[in-house]
Amino acid sequence: MSSNDKILDVIVVGAGLAGLKAAKDLRAAGKQVLVLEARDRVGGRSMPGQIAGQVIDLGGQWVGASHKLLRAEASEVGVEMYPQYTDGSALMSVGGEIKHYGSGTPKLPITSLLEFGAAAHLLERDMKTLPDGSPWCATNARKWDAESLDSRILKHLHTTSARDLVRLLAGAILCADSAQVSYLYFLECLRQGHGLQSMLAVEGGSQQDKCVQGAWAIPQRMADRLSDCIMLDTQVHAIDQDSSGVRVTTNQGTFRSRYLIMTAPPALAGQIKYSPPLDVKRAGLLRRMPMGSVIKVFVAYKTPFWRDRGLSGTVVSTDRPFGTVFDQTPPDGSVGILVGLICGNQAVELSSLSKEERREQVLSDLTLYFGDEAAEAIEYVDVDWTVDPWSEGGYGAHMPPGVMTTYGETLREPSGRIHWAGTETATEYIGYFEGALQSGIRAAQEVLQTGQRTV
Repeated sequence: MSSNDKILDVIVVGAGLAGLKAAKDLRAAGKQVLVLEARDRVGGRSMPGQIAGQVIDLGGQWVGASHKLLRAEASEVGVEMYPQYTDGSALMSVGGEIKHYGSGTPKLPITSLLEFGAAAHLLERDMKTLPDGSPWCATNARKWDAESLDSRILKHLHTTSARDLVRLLAGAILCADSAQVSYLYFLECLRQGHGLQSMLAVEGGSQQDKCVQGAWAIPQRMADRLSDCIMLDTQVHAIDQDSSGVRVTTNQGTFRSRYLIMTAPPALAGQIKYSPPLDVKRAGLLRRMPMGSVIKVFVAYKTPFWRDRGLSGTVVSTDRPFGTVFDQTPPDGSVGILVGLICGNQAVELSSLSKEERREQVLSDLTLYFGDEAAEAIEYVDVDWTVDPWSEGGYGAHMPPGVMTTYGETLREPSGRIHWAGTETATEYIGYFEGALQSGIRAAQEVLQTGQRTV
């Protein structure tokens, strides 16, 4: 492609699901589109991998029961799904003691269980007061935004078990320590995810299904249909705009368009040089939305031995680094695989270790959960998203206390000819692939509608 002589309709920065969906919709509307991707692959925070000869998702993988946009894209490109395995008892590690539970409620001391139930009710009540799409306008917005989620936990929960469980669940949702997240922002995540129960559930919830070919197959096949307008290994350094259009400077040359859609995570979008500079609130927002911290781990065994013991492979732990575990065994059962996440401050700590040291820690945790057989792994794979230069963490960005009520109203507001997408800008299922797709649809519609008004 020429880098100078052609003025495109739209440049899309980022070839994750948000960018690919925006480009797809714009192309369908007859627009000339160019997608610029810094990585050497498409998919963004979706990434393919292998363990024990099986395809795995090193990035996001689960498809929720209500993720209609993602399911529609998967169906269109021929990606099949299968349910997350849940047969048998789940395990919970509290204070070094392993507890079995068969329902959605972990076994805790009765006082802690009652407190946890009350906390869940409080979260549900508070989140329902948030206006759709503008949580910063809620009656208690400033009060709740001034508090961290952890301060709220300390205020309303008094038993260590209940506090640790809420912290664990919040960490699993945001990959951030509860002291670093605004209570208002956490409520907005719950509202968008249709409540804590839905976000944590498997059947009927956000972890219901997985993709047979891997979730990365969805953006890969979407990109195959857009291959003539995607440039990989293209890092954006500067964006200049005026009344006639946008000029984008990259390591591969300079490109021009009438409009631009930015889908990069806020922290990375904030590193680009803009001329004229972004307004104070938009620039401030990009600087104040850090990514969560997460290391995703896969461990393979000759067989899914835990199933023979009547276990589902699901583990939650309030006291071990490898604190969230699921069964990742392929449908044919040819090999046993466990998948799990090291989140928040635990991920920050373990990021400094070598992969072999992390392997030892993970196998130690799994041995505590499942017994000595868990030490006999045949293969180990992990990916540390905190050191990925084009994500700087995962699953998504979050807002610390004070950010949402000061800067949040600019989250989806265009900056001249620049429109903003990415899962962080969703109004439903923020942080999920579903939210990314929704944001791409919205941004494409904004550009199309703006273009019609200026004709």
